[in-house]
Amino acid sequence: MKRHGFFIVASLVWPICQSVGATPATVDPMFARWHVSPEYYFSQPQELKPHWAKRLEGYLPTRDGTELRYSVLLPAGKGPFPVIINYSGYDPGAIGGLAYLHNDTTFSTSLDQTLLDHGYAVMGVQARGTGCSQGTFDFLGPSYGRDGADAVEWAARQGWSDGDVGMANWSWAGMSQIATASNRPPHLKAIAPGMAMTDPRSDSWEIGGVPSQGFVTGWWQFLHSRWLAVRRSAVAEHDERCVAQVDRNHTAGETPAINLPSQLIRHPLRDAWIQERTILSLADRIDVPVLSMEAFQDGITTARAGYYRERLDPSKVWLVQTNGGHDLYESLRYRTELIAFLDHFVKGTSNGFERQPHVEVWLDSTTAGTLPHQQNENAVPGWVIHEDRLPVKPGTLTLTLASGNQLDTDGKGGGSSDSYQYPVPGPAVNLNPYEPTWGPLSPQWGQGSVAYTSAPLEKGIVIYGPVSANLWVSTTQSDSDLQVTLTDVRPDGEEQYVQRGWLRLSDRAIDERRSTPHLPILCDLPQCIAALTPEVPMLARVELTKVGQAFRAGDRIRIWIDTPSATGGNTFDHSSLPATNRIWHDAAHRSQIVFGVIPGAQVPARRPACGTTLMQPCREDPLR
Repeated sequence: MKRHGFFIVASLVWPICQSVGATPATVDPMFARWHVSPEYYFSQPQELKPHWAKRLEGYLPTRDGTELRYSVLLPAGKGPFPVIINYSGYDPGAIGGLAYLHNDTTFSTSLDQTLLDHGYAVMGVQARGTGCSQGTFDFLGPSYGRDGADAVEWAARQGWSDGDVGMANWSWAGMSQIATASNRPPHLKAIAPGMAMTDPRSDSWEIGGVPSQGFVTGWWQFLHSRWLAVRRSAVAEHDERCVAQVDRNHTAGETPAINLPSQLIRHPLRDAWIQERTILSLADRIDVPVLSMEAFQDGITTARAGYYRERLDPSKVWLVQTNGGHDLYESLRYRTELIAFLDHFVKGTSNGFERQPHVEVWLDSTTAGTLPHQQNENAVPGWVIHEDRLPVKPGTLTLTLASGNQLDTDGKGGGSSDSYQYPVPGPAVNLNPYEPTWGPLSPQWGQGSVAYTSAPLEKGIVIYGPVSANLWVSTTQSDSDLQVTLTDVRPDGEEQYVQRGWLRLSDRAIDERRSTPHLPILCDLPQCIAALTPEVPMLARVELTKVGQAFRAGDRIRIWIDTPSATGGNTFDHSSLPATNRIWHDAAHRSQIVFGVIPGAQVPARRPACGTTLMQPCREDPLR
């Protein structure tokens, strides 16, 4: 299976794999068990030519004796070399192998080549219990960061290494960097994590307390497909040890004690098991420079990242934010900054990187090309806002729900309430990250949603950061789920997707100490869970994940409130029986939307054409 990023989930790709058809009589049992024909895996683009001078493979020991598979690609030259580590449970221990040479790898062969061209050794490390590494798989468990630290120190001692080690890549390989750096290995000089989640429950598994079961199931199957790529390379290299370990890891991964979907069913609330895998709690131990990237419309890990950067020394953190999807770390524009960062902090090159602004916000980002890697690599901002320091402290814009389905700026609100039927799912958005679109409206959408729209804006503004939808809600059941979608209604009658947020109403209790006017942080502990009293309104603050969006003069701001629906790789469970939900906005129940805004931002008057802004599709305004 060619890698199309972390967006490969069951609802999209696994049925395609199954449709290819296994051939048990002619393929080895592992292929047959996974229901995928080998012909599918060999139908890759033209084989890549090795872009390294030498490849080394083997197993490195961790402190408890578990051996992790590694693969190292060395650049041309005498050496020794600085090292950049890619560490995850996908397939990094097999980089340079047969599957990799067919571009069947989780991350970017192009990025690896760029690192090699700049004189870095590229080292892939396979997490314990995955691929052909020994041990028991435990996603983000306590051993994960320790193993990463052991890998850093092992790499620093090798003859081909000059002892200076950095880490790069995104998604799981981004989480790995945070977990590893929290253990402070002495030879780790810098990390560059992108699209990471540090609080898996709130960032991905159960966003706002609403379970994303479709994502979890699909990710688990995608993980096995990556181990199949590892196995394919091992068979070609006659590495019987690796083949046998992949088979053992696959078999173990289907047992309830290890299987992640089973674990999450057993741990539906935030408990000790969940907390042990919340690497956010260790982030304040990171003391090396950090270059981080995140995409606002990331439909996999979201752009939350647990807000881990706010726990770091702001003088050591640089952040690039952009509209777009999960794999935008591949952007060649971003890569220029990545190499400059690594050159400065890993190699020690005096290139002035430390003097550049600490926050770079890409707005109206777009791309060219038709192939997945090409689309990500060609991504560029339409324009950029720079801020000197994290955290950015935006101004505030508050819009109040009012009668006539209006969003008013006067703060008074008015009218009584508006009702809608639950669960009538809202339209899906961005199911295919390479052809982002709105899905069709449900035939019952008029009864299953309510919308509130502002008057046309008199001047352009930039909304930035998380958004808090503070809604007074009642329901006829003891629980319900909310989906709040933010859109930009353009003067041409098109409606552009901006962002979404979700909340299970029984999980509505807020951690007041950590929350801000723009960011509601849930208590999200078992003792905070509380049913609703039917028909009694209560305040629910819904977090819409961070966003950067330029609204032009003449645009209108809109929110939709309905039932959680598929968004990127996230597909959601429902909490209760059918119900009537009601949004209140009278004088006693003032419902508001609180935005952060970047003061003084000069918004370009020209609007990007619909369909050109990454992961922000347009549709004809249904309310026009």
